[in-house]
Amino acid sequence: MPQVEEFKYLGVLFTSEGRMEREVDRRIGAASAVMRLMYRSVVVKKELSCKAKLSIYRSIYVPTLTYGHELWVMTERTRSRIQAAEMSFLRRVAGRSLRDRVRSSVTREELRVDPLLLHIERNQLRWLGHLFRMPPGRLPGEVFRACPTGRRPRGRPRTRWRDYVSRLAWERLGIPPEELEEVSGEREVWASLLRMLPP
Repeated sequence: MPQVEEFKYLGVLFTSEGRMEREVDRRIGAASAVMRLMYRSVVVKKELSCKAKLSIYRSIYVPTLTYGHELWVMTERTRSRIQAAEMSFLRRVAGRSLRDRVRSSVTREELRVDPLLLHIERNQLRWLGHLFRMPPGRLPGEVFRACPTGRRPRGRPRTRWRDYVSRLAWERLGIPPEELEEVSGEREVWASLLRMLPP
């Protein structure tokens, strides 16, 4: 089998460098295309209720934007770009533009919409719980626990997903890495912690 620089699997772009930035860019581009298609007929259409627009936002725009997000390592750049894509839609639903200088949190509060980053982080932590609870022999769990051998390239090492999500659990839930497997192993406890995750 020939070695390639990138390939798509189940609609997600993987690169030989193991970075997800290009995939995030693709998702943002796909979501922008969806918004352009629906702009006049949905997003800014005055005859359509805000409730209907938000229903379309949740059922079409968000899944397009966040497909495969459980695997993302969220850098500051990624977070900023996701927020910009989110607010691009929500501001228009609220009848605003950037020139109005209304804070994103105010717009979300008025529309009663949770931050998209909260949705992403909650699902990433939910997937972490699934991985820890997987019985031996399941491929995703085996890959998650694997310790690759060999020499790494020079320079600063990239953040692994496991390290990123462990830090996320520490920062957002206050669970230290050494207790993470034990706590997430309790399905109901873990689910209740994720429900209480603050915005």
